[in-house]
Amino acid sequence: MLSQNRFNKYRVMWIFVLFDLPTEEKKEVRAANRFRNALLDDGFTLFQYSIYTRCCASRENAKVHEKRIQKFLPSKGKVSIMTITDKQFGMIKSFMGVKKKEKKSNVIQLELF
Repeated sequence: MLSQNRFNKYRVMWIFVLFDLPTEEKKEVRAANRFRNALLDDGFTLFQYSIYTRCCASRENAKVHEKRIQKFLPSKGKVSIMTITDKQFGMIKSFMGVKKKEKKSNVIQLELF
């Protein structure tokens, strides 16, 4: 029997908002900033440049936030919304920084005369 815990890893949802907005003109920059600020005001956090995330207690709660995002979409650019379970979010592998360099082994060279 499944646990009736309402905050289990399959019920809790994460919303990802991914966007590419034009910023060539001053009014486009303002629109992009308004959109980012609206996401922050709605509880989203920066995950990566142009990717914001928010944790929601349920799929129903995630849909509420999706509808809210649709109300403040900018007129230009591309915005995508993706939802995943907390279990799937926990399986994300993130790498930061540069690739690790291999250690040079301290090889001692033997000289024979």
